[in-house]
Amino acid sequence: MNFWLFVLGLYLLMSIGLYPVFKKAGQAPWKALVPGLNFAVWCQLIGRKGLHALWLLFPIVNIFIFAGMAIDLARSFLKFGFGESVLAVVGAPFYFAYLGLNARDKYDGPVLQKERQFKEQYLQAQKEGNTRLLGKLNQENPYKKGAIREWVEAVIFAVFAAAFIRMFLIEAYVIPTPSMEGSLLVGDFLFVSKAHYGIRMPQTVAMIPLLHNRVPMFNRESYLKKPSLDYQRLKPLEQIDHNDPVVFNYPEGDSVYVFPGRTWSIYDFRRGIPDPMVNAAIQSGQKPLTTRPLDKKDHYIKRCIGLPGDSLEIRDQKVYINGKRTRQPKYVQHHYTLTSAGGPINTRNFVKWGISEDDLRENAGDRMLLILDEEQKSRIQQMDSGIKIESFPYSQLYSSPTHLFPHDPAHFGNWKLDNYGPIYIPKKGQTVTLTPETIALYRRVIQVYEKNTLEERNGAFLINGKAAGSYTFKQNYFWMMGDNRHNSEDSRYWGFVPEDHVVGKPLFIWFSSHNGIRWNRIFTSADKK
Repeated sequence: MNFWLFVLGLYLLMSIGLYPVFKKAGQAPWKALVPGLNFAVWCQLIGRKGLHALWLLFPIVNIFIFAGMAIDLARSFLKFGFGESVLAVVGAPFYFAYLGLNARDKYDGPVLQKERQFKEQYLQAQKEGNTRLLGKLNQENPYKKGAIREWVEAVIFAVFAAAFIRMFLIEAYVIPTPSMEGSLLVGDFLFVSKAHYGIRMPQTVAMIPLLHNRVPMFNRESYLKKPSLDYQRLKPLEQIDHNDPVVFNYPEGDSVYVFPGRTWSIYDFRRGIPDPMVNAAIQSGQKPLTTRPLDKKDHYIKRCIGLPGDSLEIRDQKVYINGKRTRQPKYVQHHYTLTSAGGPINTRNFVKWGISEDDLRENAGDRMLLILDEEQKSRIQQMDSGIKIESFPYSQLYSSPTHLFPHDPAHFGNWKLDNYGPIYIPKKGQTVTLTPETIALYRRVIQVYEKNTLEERNGAFLINGKAAGSYTFKQNYFWMMGDNRHNSEDSRYWGFVPEDHVVGKPLFIWFSSHNGIRWNRIFTSADKK
């Protein structure tokens, strides 16, 4: 469903619902059908100035302004119950039509004015010590709420305020894997801005507040797939740049098998998951396939290495953009073997240098397999010149053309993790010629991300039923990679990240804990380049 058509439909329903309300309240009913004027009159009916309606133009704030106006309009018809307030918010157009059309309910005047007058009368009685009048006012007080209702309303407001802040502005995120070490560590808790790269409007409408895609304990999804809205994004505060860390929805996360430790996509399964127990559980049907809408795919965090329109290549672990070698992030890591002819390697300073137990993959005393950045590598070498440090051939041992994007050994059989590409990153409006090689790279872009039908017949291509020798991209794409280059499932495995999958920008680490609290990381930047 188109987002703006959805908004327009709601607005028309609201105008129709207000029509009988205006008529019953003594206002010209045609005003309910005039954009802007209807909300100004609505404000007057509840006891506010017409200009108060201008707050409805401010995104996110307008949600809370609308809820307050809806409840106050119901109260202006003497509807003070909790359930009536809920109906006024969640079913506003229909509830207002009901209030305006049934003969029983009468408009009692602007409730906010009457409430102010009541409070003034109450304060005056207190000031004069008129206990008889105070008792009468307490007995007749229509605005009084019980303690339980006060608590319930406070909790509901807090939950929905937090949900809307999380949905539109800032979301908390925890680093679950070591793919971004040593910039971002397992157990780092981040605040992620949804506004920096443009607020993405909700697509999944019906969901449990404050949950992303799973309900804890029940092992079920936390949302309904329908109704849903089309992708819509507000203007960004800044553009994504090279080496920026980005939170995004996992591109292949549309069809997944959910396991306690992680999720595997159906594409992982088709390419061969290395864990035999996982494979067995999927093949036997023990794990059902879960399909997810775009905004409910799992969240990933990686560093943006390639921008739309870039040509990217990796040569001997070094990244080249448009033929020029780029500056590597300071903490980028690779696997190394350390050997010492002089006995066991001294690990006393490893923790101080940021080398954790997770970084030590094998330890035979005089031989180690370690994940290191350049600074750590240099410090170990300075510690003992007799230690031999060699790059571990990880990419040759643990990657294959079948597992690496574009999963086409016939045309890209020589691509490895450390020697990859060149590959062109799609840019909106740019056109690519379709060949057996390029179709392997952009098949998912054309079919899945940009929702076209694609057929291949005798070496020719048909897009949406028409012969096509080229294709023009409809949106921008990015190339994401983890700083832990040999231990990161990233674009080298599943390809491009579409712009509509971008969630936000990590701001800072607000807490960090892994085998104890890491005080030195709290309130530090999440953008360590």
